[in-house]
Amino acid sequence: MPELPEVETIKRELEQVIKGSKITGVTINDSRVIREPSAEKFKKELTGVTIKNILRRAKLLILELSSGKALTIHLRMTGQLVYPGDGKNSRVTFHLAGGKTLDFNDQRPFAELRVLDDWHTLKFVQGLGPEPFDITLAQFRDMLKAKKTKIKPLLLDQTFISGIGNLYAAEVLFRSEIHPQRPAQSLSDKEKESLLNEIKKVLQEAIHYGGSSVDTYVRLSGKRGGYAVHHKVYDREGKPCLVCKATIKRISLGGRGTYFCPKCQK
Repeated sequence: MPELPEVETIKRELEQVIKGSKITGVTINDSRVIREPSAEKFKKELTGVTIKNILRRAKLLILELSSGKALTIHLRMTGQLVYPGDGKNSRVTFHLAGGKTLDFNDQRPFAELRVLDDWHTLKFVQGLGPEPFDITLAQFRDMLKAKKTKIKPLLLDQTFISGIGNLYAAEVLFRSEIHPQRPAQSLSDKEKESLLNEIKKVLQEAIHYGGSSVDTYVRLSGKRGGYAVHHKVYDREGKPCLVCKATIKRISLGGRGTYFCPKCQK
C-alpha cells in the first residue's frame, strides 16, 4: 500500500503537471472505485471544472476544484495515478484541456474516489492523528507515555499518527534500535527522541527518492520509486543485517509481517 512518501511524491508531481488544468471529461470504465456520489453524478460534477489546488492528508490525495468541491483519491492497496495516461488499464480516465489524460488504475478495485462538498467532513479524515512532520518532541513523548500497545502496531494506527504504514514503521524502528514488540510506554526519553527523529528522516529520504516500489506503486510518470534499495530491514528476512551481520527476522505482529534485527533492536 502506498504510504506517506509515495502519496506525497504523487501529490508533488501532480502539482507540476495538472494544477490549474481544466477537466473536460471523465471516462468511467469501472464504477466500483467511485464511492460517492453515483457514477453519473461523479462525472457531471467533474466535467468543466478546474483543478485549483492539490493537497495530501495522511495517505489521501485531495484535488480542490473551482466549483468549491473536492475530488479525493485514496489509493488503498494497488491504486495508481499515471500521467499522461493511455487508458489501457484505467478504471477512470480524466480528460484534461490540451488533450492529455490522467489515468486512475487499480489492479484490485479497493481504491476510493469521491467528490465531496467538504473533504474535511470525511470520517477517515476526522479520525486521523497528527502528521509526522508536525509533531514536536514534547508532544511525541506525551503521546507515548501512557500507551501499553506494542510500538510497531501503534505506529501503524492512523488515529495515533497519520501516514506511516508497515514498511516505514519497520525501517524507523530498526534505525532507532527499538524492538517492534516493545510496549510504547517502556521507551526512554532518549529512545522517543531517536524514534521521532528517524520517522522524520526516513520519510523525507523516501520522498526524496520518489517512494518505495515494492509492489504495484509507481510514480506519476509510471516509473518506479527509487527508495527500495535503501531499505535496511523491510523484506530482508534471512539476509544479514547491514550493521551487525545477524540474520534479519520476520514475525507476525498485529496481523502484519514485521522485519527486524534481533541483535540491533532491543
